[in-house]
Amino acid sequence: MTAPSPLRALPATHGSLARGVTSPVPGTVFALALTGGMRLGPGDGRELIFGRNRPEVHVCLGEDDAQVSRRHGKLTHHAGRWWVTSTGRLPLRIPARLLFTGEDPLPLATGYTPLFVRGSGDREHLLELFVTGPEDAPPAPRPGDVTRPPRVWVLTEDEKLALVVLGQRYLRHEPRPQPLTWKQTAEHLAELRPGAGWREKRVEHLVNRVRTTLSRDGVPWLTREEVGEPVGNALNDHLIRALMLSTTLVPPDLTLIDSV
Repeated sequence: MTAPSPLRALPATHGSLARGVTSPVPGTVFALALTGGMRLGPGDGRELIFGRNRPEVHVCLGEDDAQVSRRHGKLTHHAGRWWVTSTGRLPLRIPARLLFTGEDPLPLATGYTPLFVRGSGDREHLLELFVTGPEDAPPAPRPGDVTRPPRVWVLTEDEKLALVVLGQRYLRHEPRPQPLTWKQTAEHLAELRPGAGWREKRVEHLVNRVRTTLSRDGVPWLTREEVGEPVGNALNDHLIRALMLSTTLVPPDLTLIDSV
């Protein structure tokens, strides 16, 4: 009798892995693309392959983009850890570095890792990865603790779109990211939504409204008084980082602005 596959499918509707996962087995890896993904428990030699050719891979990535290799990379479990290997023509991009075909595999840390594959034109394809650890067990009840501000803030459609454009370099986990300027953000928004009246002042008003909300909810370093002069990009930098830390903004939100 054939043993059941250790792979478990993740639907395309699965929420962003940046918000955490639940698994009873430490060392389980989750891999999620726009069209769905897989999870796989630890086991020496176990492998999870991703790339463009759906019949040959476990997780399909960039299926309609010929710039993505048919088998672009793989995750392998060895010596108690998951390792990522590049097998495609173009490198994999993970936070702080590129991984090229022929290089030694890189170990994945416990927790969340976004991985990007550059496609045709300006497209980038996101593969979210998450490796569970013992600390991912549900936290114990703490009924006596002081109530904290909401972890995820609700944004309007326009607020979210403007903030994703403003902070896209952060969501792509580029090295030393900076927010776009008001002018750059407004121009990008005007390209995405022609005729919607996107101007610099409108963008600034929307972003400042969100910043004020978070500041009132207790998030620090979002006012001129806290930051001090010269302010520069500090307020927007701190705002974007706070929204990402709270998972109000997550890398899959880039689908709002990336070319199709």
